[in-house]
Amino acid sequence: MEQIRACVVGATGFAGVEVCRIVLGHPDLELTMATDRKAAGTRLADVYPAFEGACDLVLSLPEPEAIAQNADVAFLAVPHTASLAITPQLLALGVTVIDLSADYRLHDAAVYEQWYGTPHTSPELLGQTVYGLPELNRAGLLALGERHEKGEAVLVAVPGCYPTATALAAIPALEAGLATGDLVISDAISGVSGAGRTPNARTHFCHANESVEAYGVAHHRHTPEIEQTLTQVAGREMNVVFTPHLAPLTRGLLATVYMTAADGVTANDVQDAYERRYANEALVSTLPAGHMPQTSSVAATARAQVGVALDDRRRRVIIASCAIDNLGKGAAAQAMQCANLVLGLPETQGIGATAPLI
Repeated sequence: MEQIRACVVGATGFAGVEVCRIVLGHPDLELTMATDRKAAGTRLADVYPAFEGACDLVLSLPEPEAIAQNADVAFLAVPHTASLAITPQLLALGVTVIDLSADYRLHDAAVYEQWYGTPHTSPELLGQTVYGLPELNRAGLLALGERHEKGEAVLVAVPGCYPTATALAAIPALEAGLATGDLVISDAISGVSGAGRTPNARTHFCHANESVEAYGVAHHRHTPEIEQTLTQVAGREMNVVFTPHLAPLTRGLLATVYMTAADGVTANDVQDAYERRYANEALVSTLPAGHMPQTSSVAATARAQVGVALDDRRRRVIIASCAIDNLGKGAAAQAMQCANLVLGLPETQGIGATAPLI
């Protein structure tokens, strides 16, 4: 089989370089181009010496015509609005786009504009985009694959890290009707790499080390994305209270979700629903009753682990906790999982199965 040519746009960011690493180890993909506006003309290995001897690519500017000449698929590991500037051109030039930014995740352009404070310049693409959470939208990704096989360039919007963990924690309870009402509360903690490569006062070592803080309280931009996903799952409009926290970790994310239990629901009902829902998912595991996930178990992998409990003391709350790697299942590895489905490859091809043991 001829290798599929891949370009990583935004290759020096934490998510972008993780995509580069995965592509380099993928048996069916070849990293033929990597771009970065600020580091153009510099070898990727000079920015990240771990690539010395493994990758000789020189970073270039993200010019759509050059990408189309060198790649069949482009992974866009860029901030919001950067994808708006390049994705329509790439699609028109026949390049399939796996977009890790927020630009095409929300179905409603007006909602995007409200939360991101900028006009959405290609709303016509939103109806053609599949939200790339395979455990929820696998059929849609496979449908994109059929279009891609016929020669059409297609677009995947890879979910954010917080929305991924929150959704995986909530999906089984909502799908099975075990949770009632329209409110979901998500308390989530992420490692510092989730803030990106460029440091700021909050992510500087001296500030972040030995400290945990909430941020973006009541107005974090992932809120409408989570609400959109949970509304799809529940079949009714869902409201989300989402509070992210920054922890002194390099990588890793833990989301603990609270939902009101329906009348008569037992702890066994909840455990059984989660075990059944994820029994055939290659990258999501439900832990045994009484066990909760930890970030170290999934660090540097594409995996997610979920643990559940029922607080039956007073208000009968379903508590579901999901651990992922924010750069793995929360970004680069999930992007590759989506790409595999679209490109007609085995879903877990080229992405790791287990975490380092120490």
